[in-house]
Amino acid sequence: MKWNARWVMAFAFAGSWLAACAAAPEPDREAERAEIARVIDASIGWAMTKDTVVLFNSMARDSSFFIYHPDSRSTIIGFEAFHRLPERVWLTDGFKATEYSIRDLRINISNSGDVAWYSALLDDHGEWQGQPVGWDDCRWTGVLEKRNGRWVIVQMHFSLASDASES
Repeated sequence: MKWNARWVMAFAFAGSWLAACAAAPEPDREAERAEIARVIDASIGWAMTKDTVVLFNSMARDSSFFIYHPDSRSTIIGFEAFHRLPERVWLTDGFKATEYSIRDLRINISNSGDVAWYSALLDDHGEWQGQPVGWDDCRWTGVLEKRNGRWVIVQMHFSLASDASES
């Protein structure tokens, strides 16, 4: 078989194409889970120091951001609505975070590696105007998305089991 310039070019193109189509190396899933866990922790733990930079860096800063709370009137739609909340509540002198605990954290990452979802139980305690406030055994779920190389929370849902007080 005689190799001419056309065959050489065809094989060179095919080799380049195959190299470009080769699967990217598998991300380190455990490192990704550790980073996701750090972001989840930061979304609650920021209140201990009232560090809003930590808080806001853990959230998606657009209209897709969403939180369901246990009560129907506290639903948050969009980052702008959320961004105003710390000034009115958590950053006031009347509020003090005292402790929190995240238990039974389960993190799943999509096959594409750019979406993750989690579930956990949350104990979150503080004081409001000197009176204790907070949640015990709050069921907490959420979704994160990897944007520009960073994991951010796009959705959260907090709920309290309705049968917990019945036992």
